[in-house]
Amino acid sequence: MKRYNMKNQIHNMHTTTTIPIRRTAESGLPGLDINNLPFGKTPTDHLFIARYAGGEWAEARIEPFHQLTLSPFALCFHYGQTVFEGMKAFRMEDGNISIFRLEKHHRRFNRSLHRMGMPAVPYELFREGLRQLIALDQEWAPSGKDASLYIRPFVIATEERLGVKISDEYLFLIVCTPVGPYYARPLRVKVETEFVRAADGGTGYAKCGGNYGGAFLPTQKAIEAGYDQVLWTDAQTREFLEESGTMNLMFIIDGTLITPALSDTILDGVTRDSILQLARARSLEVQERKISIRELEAALKSGDRVEAFGAGTAAVVAPIESIAIGEETYSCYVKEDAVMHSFKAELQAIRTGKAEDVWGWNEVVGVR
Repeated sequence: MKRYNMKNQIHNMHTTTTIPIRRTAESGLPGLDINNLPFGKTPTDHLFIARYAGGEWAEARIEPFHQLTLSPFALCFHYGQTVFEGMKAFRMEDGNISIFRLEKHHRRFNRSLHRMGMPAVPYELFREGLRQLIALDQEWAPSGKDASLYIRPFVIATEERLGVKISDEYLFLIVCTPVGPYYARPLRVKVETEFVRAADGGTGYAKCGGNYGGAFLPTQKAIEAGYDQVLWTDAQTREFLEESGTMNLMFIIDGTLITPALSDTILDGVTRDSILQLARARSLEVQERKISIRELEAALKSGDRVEAFGAGTAAVVAPIESIAIGEETYSCYVKEDAVMHSFKAELQAIRTGKAEDVWGWNEVVGVR
């Protein structure tokens, strides 16, 4: 794989005035209630785009949101070289906008790109693309409860060739959309033991399109059976819990926060990492380890309080109200005093400037 030319890109990205901007002639914002929109359907006015060819990223620019024109031979359509990130920006108490954990998202983005044989995106290009796009579309950042500006950076292979190979050409884009809650109510889930999401040595830890496409059928089967999501188990034994749909999986049992340890089958979730840091700061016991179906079932059968929830950028904290294991369905604790709700509230307070950002998680974009 050719190396990108970082030297010129770093030089070009030292200031915040070098990305060419072509503004939209007419904003789509008037008449919209940006605090009450369906998740992921309404684009902001502009997008960021850069092109990779000849071993370097170039042609970075911001343009009005528009359709892409690609050859039917573009490799992204045929061999799976597509990688994305999911990020959020929040309207702060002082009116500014905070991009949450930009650096960690960038590291994970490049890790996914590396796994898929795709060129890394320089940090300066990533950061300035985000900052300048959000500054331009700042009026699209909602301020309602549980509302945010969802950000989707992604890279696709664009070389025009029908042949199984690593592409030599790519597009890097960033698009945004104002969103509300991803899940409107606590979830009913089932433990999946027939299908698997990821296997050792595979791409489970990467945010590549194939991981999500492969999960659609078993998830749809679960929805048709009356569930909202599945709890994935490991590919080798179908015994150990790994993730839930679009989220990392967490439990609070006997006052201990338990989550499956990271591996090459589990995504290094940014919300997961944030919650673990918050929990340790509270001196809550945290265990990152394997958790088996039988261990979970025993805890649920005991009658003790068990909290189960998903953690992810889109969902933030998604309470799980029931878990089906085989033919049995067990209830989880989701009442207002559940610890998981306090994690969501604390995260929101940090993101919006109501609480001190002691970890330096917020990348603040000042508004005009």
